[in-house]
Amino acid sequence: MSGLVVVGVDGSSSSDAAVAQAAREARRRGARLRVVHALSWPVRPMYAPLDPTPLQNLPHEAAEHARAVAPGLDVTHAVVVGDAVPVLSTESRTADLVVVGRRGIGKFVGMLLGSTAVSLVGRSHCPVLVVREEPDDVGPVVLAVDGSPEGEKAVDFAFAEASLRGAEIYAVHAWQPDLAPPGTGAESAEHLLSASVAGRGERYPDVTVRQQVLSGEIRQVLIEASRNAQLMVAGARGRGGFSGMLLGSVSQALLYHAHCPVAVVRDTA
Repeated sequence: MSGLVVVGVDGSSSSDAAVAQAAREARRRGARLRVVHALSWPVRPMYAPLDPTPLQNLPHEAAEHARAVAPGLDVTHAVVVGDAVPVLSTESRTADLVVVGRRGIGKFVGMLLGSTAVSLVGRSHCPVLVVREEPDDVGPVVLAVDGSPEGEKAVDFAFAEASLRGAEIYAVHAWQPDLAPPGTGAESAEHLLSASVAGRGERYPDVTVRQQVLSGEIRQVLIEASRNAQLMVAGARGRGGFSGMLLGSVSQALLYHAHCPVAVVRDTA
């Protein structure tokens, strides 16, 4: 743990929500907060350089917002030249968590919609938290379980986050009978789910875990499970029902339609 949370800002309302959530995340962790605005500086050889001074106000104001949300929090801010994904990817090397808003303006336009979101998740060196404009810190932490080795990092993150939030974990596994291998039934899915979350009780005795195998189309299952949650946690890649979860239509469904913030955890080992 580096003791650092990074938040990407662009001045949008979604960005403001991300700053507030990032401040709460840093306070829970006893961590520092770094507010970053990525500036893709235009190349204009025939003209004088643009004056960056007004742009410095954006992260400064965001930092002030963070301090208002979490008084006493250690907050720094910076304008970093470069496109959003490479900038945040570099920032993630020294961070425990990168927080971004679901929608944005300026250089964060569409950052979490489509290929750029996949690029950020695929290149980040720490978990990425995608925040809705009105996050609600009420309800369980929903853990999307796929049983893959890569998903272990997501399980660990979910338990740590639930402990920090004083929340229970609602661990779900999506089972599609029509896609299941011959000879396997719901019992196999239940065993996979139980095995995936086992072994964390000693480290997190304060976390209650509720488990459920849900039958249905994966996108619908995840979206519905997020309805009364304060956070959904999922791995960046998986197998079975979650195969390619963040590479295509399922990722689009989560980012557009989840009813709570979504944390994506990548196994960088």
